[in-house]
Amino acid sequence: MTWQEVRVGDKSYITLNSVKKFYQFATITRDGKNISLDQSKIKFQLKVGDQECSLNGVKFICSDPIVEKGTDVCISRLDLQKLIDPVLRPTYITGAGKFRTVILDPGHGGKDSGAVNAYGTEKNYNLYVAQLVEKYLTAKGYRVIMTRKSDVYLSLDERVNIANAVKDPAIFISIHFNAGGRAARGIETFTLSPAGVAHYGRSARDSDDVSLQGNSNDSANVALATAVHGQLRVKLGTNTRDRGIKRARYSVLTGVNHPAILLEGGFMSHAYEAQLIHNSKYLDAVARGITDAVLLYKNAVTPPSQRAIRRP
Repeated sequence: MTWQEVRVGDKSYITLNSVKKFYQFATITRDGKNISLDQSKIKFQLKVGDQECSLNGVKFICSDPIVEKGTDVCISRLDLQKLIDPVLRPTYITGAGKFRTVILDPGHGGKDSGAVNAYGTEKNYNLYVAQLVEKYLTAKGYRVIMTRKSDVYLSLDERVNIANAVKDPAIFISIHFNAGGRAARGIETFTLSPAGVAHYGRSARDSDDVSLQGNSNDSANVALATAVHGQLRVKLGTNTRDRGIKRARYSVLTGVNHPAILLEGGFMSHAYEAQLIHNSKYLDAVARGITDAVLLYKNAVTPPSQRAIRRP
């Protein structure tokens, strides 16, 4: 069974009817511009003309809008292949579950404070969360490597070099808190933009068509981001604004050899979230969300025949 392709301008799109058949969704329903594909454990929601979609409530920001082509509703092939498929079929990501090492990258440090508000500095919150995650994952039997363990400055290249010095299978999680306009709030998670996808929030450039080192893990990147973003939504509760999983070309992601994501755990520039971020219970919830996500991701990408047998 293959996807049914149509051309929309100069881009390849796939009909949602063929998506339904390929992934064995039980139903596809439409209410105005809103569309839902459903099976027993998965709800895939889209909206015609929009670049947002969701899988079981986790928001994704597509590169291209959902469009109508004649009587068909379609999603771009690039978004289906690089964003949605790895989440629907994580066990197809070859070798992704073989890691026992987690590289944690507390953003900023030393002379680079990151975002600053009346309560504190981003560099300190990043390190605090990373240290908690290190503690929790070590207790679960994982080897944890920190790009920094104290308030020291590291260049982006140095962080990448530390990650790439790890030759065993590993995953890389860069921990940050955000800043922006006073109204901006919520969590967002970034993966490296695949070749052909621009950095989030800017127009396309010729250089976007070049495949980078980190693009060798495009599918694993998205699966890891989905686990982390989803678990943060669970741990932080329904009042947390979900800004979605996005693709970007941050330097710390472009050159890492391992599956890699960058997490923004809230806005230090938002009056309410600034207080939350300064609360140790909130930071612990972020850390526990990351920890649970690592376990969830490993299980999701490991074929059932290779999963360890759990004994009572």
